[in-house]
Amino acid sequence: MTEMNETNPSTVLPGQERYVAPLDETPLKAVDSMDESAPASNMWADAWRTLRKNPLFIISGLLIIFIVFVALFPSVLTKQNPNYCTLDNSLEPASSGHPFGFDLQGCDVYSRVVYGTRTSLSVGVFATLLVVLLGTLIGAIAGFFGGWVDAVLSRLTDIFLELTIMLGAIVVLQMFKTSSSIWKIILVMTLFGWTSVARIARGAVMEAKNLEFNTASTALGSTPIRNLFRHILPNSLAPIIVVGTTSLATYIVLEATLSFLGVGIVLIAGLSAAVAKFAVIDQLDRLSQAEGAYNAVHVQYVAMQQAVADYPNVEERYRTYSRSWMLSGDTNGLARVD
Repeated sequence: MTEMNETNPSTVLPGQERYVAPLDETPLKAVDSMDESAPASNMWADAWRTLRKNPLFIISGLLIIFIVFVALFPSVLTKQNPNYCTLDNSLEPASSGHPFGFDLQGCDVYSRVVYGTRTSLSVGVFATLLVVLLGTLIGAIAGFFGGWVDAVLSRLTDIFLELTIMLGAIVVLQMFKTSSSIWKIILVMTLFGWTSVARIARGAVMEAKNLEFNTASTALGSTPIRNLFRHILPNSLAPIIVVGTTSLATYIVLEATLSFLGVGIVLIAGLSAAVAKFAVIDQLDRLSQAEGAYNAVHVQYVAMQQAVADYPNVEERYRTYSRSWMLSGDTNGLARVD
């Protein structure tokens, strides 16, 4: 072990000895020095160096890039027209060029999935962005200013928080069912989905505004609004980003559910035409069946009329034998009509 020098042994009590290593054995200059030739670094660069070594990040990134590519360039993956539907292909199984088969209306499922990715992804991304922006703004203002501002915005958040997003979306979309724009669904999702982000943003801002950097910025003459948007919000974004990324899939599924219930995205023209054609064909088939039944009854009616005409006084003879049969109990009375 390296010999250590005892400092002031005569002035310390037993058990309180303090040792200092010789200067030549502690190269502090090498430890504290900075390599000035190294490239400049920041938090984003440090995060990238850490994430690029994580296989899960690489796989997730490739999946996201693939989904975005499908949404931007659907014609690269399929040449089929998603609007073309024919009842001749109704419920046909998978075949060459149609790996997912056909639905009830005879539409190619694969092409509709590929082209539908753009709509679903657009609704999910824009709804998430608007929800995060609106919720962060309301929550940040409530948490930073406090007082009556916080009370009013918190009670407003509680009111919207009690409204289920699915129920509220169905009611509002049913009122504006004539519009076929996807922005209708995006705005409805934003209207009922900002509450959770606002709660999280409020808590994060209330925690960040009491830290030392906000006090130092105020002491240097910074205004409250500048502190909020320049210093406090950037240091409060971590939980908000987490909630926003997890909400993206929720809004995509919500859009699909609303469309399934008939209040979401309006069906494309080709599908509507196919459904109308199917309904017309079904009604014609029902009418032909009814006409056939009518013809059969009419034939029987004509035959009965002919039989009555060929058999004179059939009604009087029928009443006579019926009366005698009821009085005598003869089960063969009716058989003697002829």
